[in-house]
Amino acid sequence: MIKIEKKNKYHDSSKNLGISILWPGVVQDSQDSGLGTIGRIDDANIKAGTVITMHPHKNDEILTYIRSGRMQHTDSVGNKEIISATRLMLMNAGHTFQHEECILGEEDESMRCLQIFIRPNKAELAPQVQLHDFNSPYSDNHWRLIAGPDQAPLIFRSQTWVQDARLDVGRELELPTVSIENVSRLLYVFSGKINISDTLLEAGDSMIIEGAYAPTLSGLDTADLVLFTTDTSAEVFLGGMFSGNVRDRL
Repeated sequence: MIKIEKKNKYHDSSKNLGISILWPGVVQDSQDSGLGTIGRIDDANIKAGTVITMHPHKNDEILTYIRSGRMQHTDSVGNKEIISATRLMLMNAGHTFQHEECILGEEDESMRCLQIFIRPNKAELAPQVQLHDFNSPYSDNHWRLIAGPDQAPLIFRSQTWVQDARLDVGRELELPTVSIENVSRLLYVFSGKINISDTLLEAGDSMIIEGAYAPTLSGLDTADLVLFTTDTSAEVFLGGMFSGNVRDRL
């Protein structure tokens, strides 16, 4: 296991927007800034009233995982939707895609989310947008499947799985077992604190877990967790606009 502390992330902020960027390959002896199909994860806090004007994406699979607040999404394939902590969106950008984001709410409110950039299995695929309504923002003390390559609420064109869980204080939770032979997982702590194999992870920290090893997590504070699983032997396109390898520039 390899711990990635929040200080290892890259930070970008302005008056209305703060983003910490995780390239999971930065702590590995690797020429890739990502981890298999996992390209980049942005942890964003954006004030209500902010408009991120129409901008392009190409060859990225982009999961918008909102934890609080709401956003109006408008795109070049004809969608205009409001997304929230219970209505999540996956943008399969493909060969040509643009979108605009308008953060909704009162002046003192903000939106907290992860913008997750996953690498597709091929370049130049057709662009599309998927939305799914979840019954609850949280999955209490068990893993919930958010997105995957098949039989998931949202479908990646990639051998990637995303699950989440809210772990209460004093509760324990094992990582789910996997049937993939060549597997790497990235555990991201969105909020709270946990212990994993005598290692403390706080909000903004993450852990790379190689192979089928399934350690037990213990909740020290109520913790919101996101688990990424990648098949490291799968076909993957490394040249996505945001999900692609940027190791030579870091």
